[in-house]
Amino acid sequence: MTKHIFVTGGVVSSLGKGLTSASIAMLLESRGLRVKMQKLDPYINVDPGTMSPYQHGEVYVLDDGSETDLDLGHYERFTTTHLTRQSNYTTGQIYQSVINKERRGEFLGKTVQVIPHITNEIKEVVLQLDDADTDVVITEIGGTVGDIESLPFLEAIRQIPLERGRENCMFIHLTLVPFLKAAGELKTKPTQHSVGIMRQIGIQPDILVCRTERSLDTSDREKIALFCNVPLHSVIEERDKDFSIYEVPLSLQANKIDDLILKQLGLPAASANLEGWHDILHRLRNPEHEVSIALVGKYAEHRDAYKSIYEALDHGGIANYTQVRVQAIKSEEIELNGAEKTLAGFDALIVPGGFGERGVEGKVEAIQYARERNLPFLGICLGMQCAVIDFARNVAGLTDAHSTEFFRDTPHPVICLMDEQEGVTEKGGTMRLGSQPALLSDGSKSALAYGVSEISERHRHRYEFNGGYRQQLEEAGLVIAGTNSDESLVEIVEVADHPWFVAVQFHPEFKSKPTAAHPLFAGLVAAAVAHHAGVKT
Repeated sequence: MTKHIFVTGGVVSSLGKGLTSASIAMLLESRGLRVKMQKLDPYINVDPGTMSPYQHGEVYVLDDGSETDLDLGHYERFTTTHLTRQSNYTTGQIYQSVINKERRGEFLGKTVQVIPHITNEIKEVVLQLDDADTDVVITEIGGTVGDIESLPFLEAIRQIPLERGRENCMFIHLTLVPFLKAAGELKTKPTQHSVGIMRQIGIQPDILVCRTERSLDTSDREKIALFCNVPLHSVIEERDKDFSIYEVPLSLQANKIDDLILKQLGLPAASANLEGWHDILHRLRNPEHEVSIALVGKYAEHRDAYKSIYEALDHGGIANYTQVRVQAIKSEEIELNGAEKTLAGFDALIVPGGFGERGVEGKVEAIQYARERNLPFLGICLGMQCAVIDFARNVAGLTDAHSTEFFRDTPHPVICLMDEQEGVTEKGGTMRLGSQPALLSDGSKSALAYGVSEISERHRHRYEFNGGYRQQLEEAGLVIAGTNSDESLVEIVEVADHPWFVAVQFHPEFKSKPTAAHPLFAGLVAAAVAHHAGVKT
């Protein structure tokens, strides 16, 4: 029978449940187990696709086109598990499904209630991941214990061990043990209250992962164990990691969390093989180079809006034995102060995706600066579109070139709405989404970086390169380095006489891992290293 692990959080949000869940999954995989992962989010939005990055961070896109929570990025970066739309559900999706069933008459006239109908739906989406090829399913419950939004999810996971057997399920609770400077000591009471709420619901945590900035001493752990009704060895310290998030799995393993899980669930497993993970940390701690990369975006002050890009840049650094220092710059700052003043001294530039007109001209100016000064550049989604606008205006002589997203009546719409998007009025889940194949041009920098002629990458956009301008821009020197299978859509553009000027319509950051950096991010960092060396000489 497939075993289930439920990860919950208490005291405050942003404790790192997603990172902890991913780390546990990685440890179990390293011991030969087959793991699936899932997140249940308590917000009523159907998915994060229409939510502001300021509130929710980036929207993480899966191969099947699902727009999901950014924690699924941790799942994919840390593990080999294959994620699908079954890997992320929200309250909105759960209620929508139940209401649709009621409209179809599936409840035979019964009064539809939170218990049992909503909770049954939640149990169904959890248990659908069970199969003969899966040893463990890890389900993370979003939000914080005690929030009214989380109650149906907690009630549902309370019921699952009653149906599947307590020996086949376990609960891991992530909690905060704050250090109060005024008192000069760690305080365990918030953890006690958090676990108390869980127990009132009917859930007894099996393992407590205690987030703390100071080490727990024996008396702290004994107090937590006593008042939270868990064995002393099941109180796991998880100190803040100042160096790298990739330390978390090794820290949890040092506390024998994988052994505790295997013992309780009765799972046989091999010895852990973490050589690759140790190599990652060795490279991070012992870089041979250091580069600085400017990230010019609309949401520069909000790191989670570009979460996967930051991680992918770190991966590119790992692949090149390089410490990558990223400086986020608001594109509006370039509009105010100019690219020359703002970008001087950087070794590379990256312009990520985004929506809306604010800051677009700053992105175009930044890209022009990189193109004219041979500064390594990677453009993603809107970053690619801005690169095309710059080239059209400043190289091909189409002075007023623009995107119809921002200037509907532009005389040169080099970027325009996709044909399939005409007439679309719904906002959620209606873009070009998910993995799409692309063909690479022989001899292009992209083809050399990938080492293959055909790729598959994830998309999330409504606007695209206007094919009507392709010949004119190619004649001016723009390289069309990648197209979709029938060559009707441009996927990658490059500038030939440039050390690294690559811009892509898709989102390569979603397929990068610390153990396998995405080729385009590895290529950007390698070009930044060469640029830095050239500057020094």
